[in-house]
Amino acid sequence: MGSGSSTYRPKCIYLDIDGRIQKVVFSKYCNSRDIVDLFCIATGLPRNTTISLLTVDNCMVSIDPTMPANSESTPYKVRPVATGQLSEKEELFQSVLTQVAEQFSRVFKINELKTEVANHLAMLEKKVELEGLKVVEIEKCKSDIKKMREEMAARSTRTSCPCKHSFLDENKKLAPRRDVPSYPKYMLSQETIEALRKPTFDVWLWEPNEMLSCLEHMYHDLGLVKGFNINPITLKRWLLCIHDNYRNNPFHNFRHCFCVTQMMYSMISLCNLQEKFPKIDILILMTAAVCHDLDHPGYNNTYQINARTELAVRYNDISPLENHHCAVAFQIIAQPECNIFSNATQEQFKRIRQLKMVLIKCCDISNEVRPMEVAEPWVDCLLEEYFMQSDREKSEGLPVAPFMDRDKVTKPTAQIGFLKFVLIPMFETVTKLFPEVDEVMLQPLWESRDRYEELKQLDDTMKELQKKKSASLTTESTQK
Repeated sequence: MGSGSSTYRPKCIYLDIDGRIQKVVFSKYCNSRDIVDLFCIATGLPRNTTISLLTVDNCMVSIDPTMPANSESTPYKVRPVATGQLSEKEELFQSVLTQVAEQFSRVFKINELKTEVANHLAMLEKKVELEGLKVVEIEKCKSDIKKMREEMAARSTRTSCPCKHSFLDENKKLAPRRDVPSYPKYMLSQETIEALRKPTFDVWLWEPNEMLSCLEHMYHDLGLVKGFNINPITLKRWLLCIHDNYRNNPFHNFRHCFCVTQMMYSMISLCNLQEKFPKIDILILMTAAVCHDLDHPGYNNTYQINARTELAVRYNDISPLENHHCAVAFQIIAQPECNIFSNATQEQFKRIRQLKMVLIKCCDISNEVRPMEVAEPWVDCLLEEYFMQSDREKSEGLPVAPFMDRDKVTKPTAQIGFLKFVLIPMFETVTKLFPEVDEVMLQPLWESRDRYEELKQLDDTMKELQKKKSASLTTESTQK
C-alpha cells in the first residue's frame, strides 16, 4: 500500500484567462464533467457550459482526469462552444443569471475566493464520498479541510463583505476544556428528580452549573450513558462545550436550551417513549434538543437573508440558522474530547443525522404548556429579541415583520395567533399519537389562549375609553 501523498497526488492545470494565469487543482477521482465545471467556474462561465481546451499552439486537449498537466508558462486557453441558437427566453434567462452573478460578486467580493473554494471542495468531497479510501487519506482530507477553513477565516478579515455577524471568529468556543470539568456536581433531591420529569418544572430557579447537572442526570437516568458506553467525563466536557456555544441572547440562550431539553425529557417520561422507541432514538431526541439552537445570533432567518449575512451566503438562503446549528453540533462532536457518540456504530451514527423533527419542534415552542408564572417571562424575552431585530431592520432599511414591530404588537396579540394557529394544532396532532399529552400539555394551551384573549379584550376596552376621552377633550377645546 502506498502512502496517501504518493498515490493520490492531485493534478494541477493552469489556465489563461484574459492574460491572467489561474491554477485549478483536482484529483483523479473527479470525472470529466467535474473537471469541466471547475474550468467553467475558474473562467466565470455558467456551470454545464460546453467548452474546449486549447494549447498555446491551438491544439485541442481532451478534458478528463488523464489529461496532461501543464505549467504557468504553457497555460491552456478555454473556449466556450456554441451549441445552437438560443431562444429569446433562454437568452433573457441567461442574461439575468449573468447580471445576478455579477451583482453578487461585486457586493460580496468573492471572485478571488470562489475558484479556490470550488477546487478544494470538489477534490475533498470526492475523496470522502468514495468507499474504501485508506484511513491515512481520510485523515489527510480532514487536515486539508481544516487548513481551508483557517485560510477562509483569515481572508474574511481582509474583505469588506457587509456581513452583520462573524461566525468564524466564534470557533474558539468549540475548543473543549482539556481539564476535568470543574462545575460542581449538584446532588439532586428526590423531589427535584420527580419535578424534572414534569412539564410544570420551573426552569427559572436554576443556575448554569445546576442546569448542567440536571442535563447530566437526564442522560444517566434514561440509561443513555450506560447503554452507549458514554465516558462520563466526555459527557461533562460535551455539556460544557454546548453551554459555551450558546450566546447571551434575551431568548435563544442556554436556559432556553435547558428548557427545551427538559420538556423533551418530560415528554419521554409522560408518553413512555422508552418502551415505544429504540434507545438510539431516545439519545437522538435528547441530543437534538440540547443542540437545536447552538450559536443562535438572536436574529432570525428572515433577517439573515434580507441583510445578506455570512450565514445566508454560506447556505444559499436555505434555512441558514438550522444548517448552522447542525454544523456547530457536529463540529463539537467531531472533537474526541467531546464525542459522546464515539462508541456508536456507523449505522447508529447515520440515524443520529435524521432527527424526529415534530417532537423536537413541539418541545422548542412549548413554553405555553408550562404554568403561567413560568411561561410568561419567556414571552417577554422573545418580544425583547424581536424588538431588537426590528429596531435593527428599521435602522438598516430592511423589511420589518408586523409581529416583531414594537409599535404594532402587544403581548396578547402576539400570543393569541401563535397559540391558535401553531401551538394548539401541533399538539392536537401529537395527542393523536400520544393520548397522554392531552390533559398535561393540550389543556394548558387552551387555558393560555383564553387568558390572552381576555387580556386583549381588556386592552381593547382601555384603548376605546382612551379614544373617547381624547375625542371629548378635543370637542370641549373646540367649543371654547
